[in-house]
Amino acid sequence: MMKSREIRLRSRPRGTPTPDDFELAEVDVPEPGDGEIVVKNRVMSVDPYMRGRMNDVKSYVPPFALGKAMEGGAVGEVVASRAASAPVGTLVMSMFGWREAFVAPATSVQVVPPSKTPSVYLGVLGLTGLTAWVGLELVGVKAGDRVFISAAAGAVGSIAGQLAKHRGCRVVGSAGGAAKVALLTGELGFDAAFDYKAGDVAGQLAAAAPDGIDVYFDNVGGDHLEAAMGAMRPFGRISACGMISRYNDQRPEPGPSNMAMIVGKRLTIKGFIVSDSMARLPEMHAEVAPLLAQGKLHARETVIEGIARAPEAFLSLLAGGNVGKMVVAL
Repeated sequence: MMKSREIRLRSRPRGTPTPDDFELAEVDVPEPGDGEIVVKNRVMSVDPYMRGRMNDVKSYVPPFALGKAMEGGAVGEVVASRAASAPVGTLVMSMFGWREAFVAPATSVQVVPPSKTPSVYLGVLGLTGLTAWVGLELVGVKAGDRVFISAAAGAVGSIAGQLAKHRGCRVVGSAGGAAKVALLTGELGFDAAFDYKAGDVAGQLAAAAPDGIDVYFDNVGGDHLEAAMGAMRPFGRISACGMISRYNDQRPEPGPSNMAMIVGKRLTIKGFIVSDSMARLPEMHAEVAPLLAQGKLHARETVIEGIARAPEAFLSLLAGGNVGKMVVAL
């Protein structure tokens, strides 16, 4: 019988998670039954939304259960099969991450084409790319728009900014540290970028976008959202993807102090959850895959090795330690 190691949630964090909130366990992986497959994961994803699932509160996804393996995106290879739809050797994408191997019905996974870099199906050609693309579609980003992307060196932000550039927009990004800022204005082709860790986000945004912004792709919330609203031109649009600056708050913080601008500037704010748009994956691929194949879209990754280091990867992600997509190679 195959053995597999998995990461479990040991305790619900108060504030910022710590390594003690996780535990590593070993389990048996049984033989597959009729219609089932055994998958050995090759790469798994860690994502900011997972922080919310560590809290025992009602949300758009159920919380992680204490003492059980956590869940998340993963790509793996079928190593045993009793399902004609997924023979041995098939590459599949699933939500059975945070573990080295698993047995499950073949209907619970998605077959993906063979790839030397399977992490692409977790990143630019997976939910990360879809999130970036849907966030732009949601507010009708078009040529000539002035676009601001927060956390622009991260997984979603880096793709959203590049796609906006390919649509003919002027794009400004924020990131943490000089190296990330240089990446944005260099390899990723942003028109301007600034280091939010240097302070005065509103002032830096005003300097980087002197004519204001039409669109804000929000991954951060907090001071970034307030600064963006201040920089918005009339009829500006905000695509609310995430608010990582608030995820570890133990009590709700007051919102931006300039919310009245929503009225005066006639702003539109739209929040979204990417799982609502899974049916649009082929549309996203039609735009993104050719850009990726032609080398016109850069998909950076930060790779951590080994299941035992998955909590480390997650904590680093929350602290901004990633460039592009954070993945764990198994």
